[in-house]
Amino acid sequence: MIVYYDGGCPLCSREIRVMRRLDRHRRLSFLDVTRHDVGDMDRDALLRQFHVRGTDGQTVSGAAAFAAVWRELPALNWLGRLATTRPVAAVLEWAYRGFLRLRPRLQRVVRRLEREGEGV
Repeated sequence: MIVYYDGGCPLCSREIRVMRRLDRHRRLSFLDVTRHDVGDMDRDALLRQFHVRGTDGQTVSGAAAFAAVWRELPALNWLGRLATTRPVAAVLEWAYRGFLRLRPRLQRVVRRLEREGEGV
């Protein structure tokens, strides 16, 4: 499974670090779309929201992409399965879309905190 992520986003980079630690069986391949060729994928779409491409070649985005990743991680497999049930999937997608609206502001806050932390 290929996990496409925005390496310029401090929130995304932190999430990817967690995923890498949890990926004990090395089932995931991580591709920073700000630094690497994305082939036939739409770079702007990949930067707007989270995407993964499964081994079957199917690409999913949003909360469904998180659920797909979680199913590959032994520690979160149960959450990935739960996240595919109809009511839970809908709530997660709604919450993710809300997060996307807040993401630019949250990125600014995290960047500012990181800069302040470097000065200490």
